[in-house]
Amino acid sequence: MKRPEGTSTSNIDIVVDHSGEDTVVRLNGRIDVDSSPDVRDRLRAILTSDPLPHTVTVELSDVTSIEASGIATLIEALKVARHREIRFHLQGHGSVFQLFESAGLLALFDKSSGGNGAS
Repeated sequence: MKRPEGTSTSNIDIVVDHSGEDTVVRLNGRIDVDSSPDVRDRLRAILTSDPLPHTVTVELSDVTSIEASGIATLIEALKVARHREIRFHLQGHGSVFQLFESAGLLALFDKSSGGNGAS
């Protein structure tokens, strides 16, 4: 089931694709101080849903920029996922994904997802 989730700001579009026990969250736009609460709320809803997903993948290919608040939001979601024993990882390409790689943050997500975060 695929359903677009429009947010209250024009900075980010969130599309959630549920496929069995797996969920893919596709982000498109900027993750900044205005849009990161929308991303956080959507990820929290997914990570606390019933039934819980087995795996949550956040697709960053169409994210054009990310601020510290966006990075903190993704790390917060990772912590919630780990607590609930949900595999949570990032995938994509482009400058935002490379930022996670070069900052050494991608390894945090790879560790929790069995090394499947990079694509």
